[in-house]
Amino acid sequence: MTLSMTSTTKGAPPAALWGLLFVLAGNMLLDALEVSVALVALPSISTDLGLDTPQLQWVVSGFAAGFGGLLLFGGRLVALLGRRPVYLAALAVFAVASLAGALADSAELLVASRFVKGFCAALTAPTGLAIIAAVFPEGPARSRAVAVYSLFGAGGFSAGLLLSGALSEVSWRWAFAFPAPVALLLFAAGLKLIPRDEPGPRPAGGYGAVSALSLTGAVLALVYAITSVPGADRHGARTVGAFALAVLLAVVFVRVELTAREPLVRLELLARKPLVRSALGAGALNGSYLGLLLVCTLHLQQRAGWSPLETGLAFLPASAPLALTALYSGRIVNRFGPARLIAAGAAAAPLGYALYPRDDRADVSYAVDVLPTMLLVGAAFVLAFTAFHLQATAAVPTDRQAAAGGLYQTAVQLGAALVTATVAALHPAGSAPALVLVTAVGLAGFLLALRGVRPRRAVSDTAH
Repeated sequence: MTLSMTSTTKGAPPAALWGLLFVLAGNMLLDALEVSVALVALPSISTDLGLDTPQLQWVVSGFAAGFGGLLLFGGRLVALLGRRPVYLAALAVFAVASLAGALADSAELLVASRFVKGFCAALTAPTGLAIIAAVFPEGPARSRAVAVYSLFGAGGFSAGLLLSGALSEVSWRWAFAFPAPVALLLFAAGLKLIPRDEPGPRPAGGYGAVSALSLTGAVLALVYAITSVPGADRHGARTVGAFALAVLLAVVFVRVELTAREPLVRLELLARKPLVRSALGAGALNGSYLGLLLVCTLHLQQRAGWSPLETGLAFLPASAPLALTALYSGRIVNRFGPARLIAAGAAAAPLGYALYPRDDRADVSYAVDVLPTMLLVGAAFVLAFTAFHLQATAAVPTDRQAAAGGLYQTAVQLGAALVTATVAALHPAGSAPALVLVTAVGLAGFLLALRGVRPRRAVSDTAH
């Protein structure tokens, strides 16, 4: 699909183009803040709905599973149905799901709303960037548009911490409700500003629904199985069955993809070592980071007695630096190269995780116990976040970069879902086991990053 240029770059006033950009960037902000909104509100949700940590983690992993499990399927939907109708439909459904989550009186409804919102983000986040690439002329205008879009995305996590912290002081339900009117405003503006699609070549492989459902089902079954392990002495058959179902669905996914005329995952991309290394490394960084914040938000609010707003402010040093440096991150990568920046960032993250206190004490000193961890994690994201993405997409030809980006983002979101679930399963035994896991995942990402800076592998990696 291509976008009509008649009513945009060739004929429309610049104000219409920038209005379109702020619709797209505003929605990117909503997508980015969804995770941080949930994290700060978790203790309040736990108290209100009576959820333990393994149940509570579904609020985070449900969104990530919907996003990551259906991201590739979302790309196929956009290719078949068009960017404009899919984007607008996703915005409308996102608003409804936000209201449903805010009014939920059960964990099942809340998690279902989070999963639906994750799917909506899977439709809008990559599509917004594709619309920018199609509508804005190549050169300075497009570069500025991409910079604004990236800035809103990078700032969304920090914005979610502040908004959720402030709104959760009243009720966690307000933190989940406020995206609804914003999404509706963006929908109304998008009806006027998002250009219509022109007919284009349609993928020959259909929607790929079986692949999408089997992949997503495997992820959900695996998350359920992991979080069921602590109660396996009572529900052993259920836990074993969930693991078996996850394996079965994964086999179905692989089988369908191998025989599909137009698979969701292009197998030749898996031979690109920098792409695979970036996807796994970014998944480890994102998953370990969210696992850390899950432990921290429960510790600070439930044990140390901090308010949601104090907790959100405490997390800002881990997220704000990325937003502040977003406009310059590409220059930093060009100056130092992605592999070295990734290795440095992957080293900073587990060091930060290791410094966080493991004894669940109530007397927490922010300057000593929390701030060093957050600063190191913030440095990790400044160094590695953009470098991961650029290394992943630079490893493939131009006509495969969109597919590579989808595979990369899928790994990032699935890493969040699986690590968060494992952390939640360990957390009932105390923060220490959960933090050991978080640190181990961070160290695994660091060891993986080191493979990218070994001189003897430079030539072979480039060749692949």
